[in-house]
Amino acid sequence: MSKLLNQILSRDNLLEAYKQVKANKGSTGIDGVTVETIDDDLRENWRETKKQVLERKYKPQPVLRVEILRAF
Repeated sequence: MSKLLNQILSRDNLLEAYKQVKANKGSTGIDGVTVETIDDDLRENWRETKKQVLERKYKPQPVLRVEILRAF
């Protein structure tokens, strides 16, 4: 496994990312999960998700795209 992947999946890195999203009042994802409810979900599913990522079997859900019109 790559050194970078280990750093990305480290507990400290993921906790820091979670704290930043929570502090920024991150919006609901395409799956309808809010920042307030993600904590329980992470506690229940984190080990399995990490295992899937490490085994290259994780399939992320699609991202919600929003077009921002530019004024010229």
